[in-house]
Amino acid sequence: MRDTPGYKEAVEEIESIVSEIEDETVNVDVLAEKVKRATFLIKLCKKRLKTTDNEVKNVLEEFEKEEETDSEPF
Repeated sequence: MRDTPGYKEAVEEIESIVSEIEDETVNVDVLAEKVKRATFLIKLCKKRLKTTDNEVKNVLEEFEKEEETDSEPF
């Protein structure tokens, strides 16, 4: 288990932790650790989603600027 997994791996690990908790298969001695890890992973995913959203917006803005420049008459 890496400390900072990729987005997909983080989501899979969150799902696994939630499943363990829902199925009551997680040992009470490690419950707090699992909850802390899930919280870390959720924050990581939120940050990556926000970063990706900003990057996509920037790309689209640049594309729109290029379109405006390309459509101006000579």
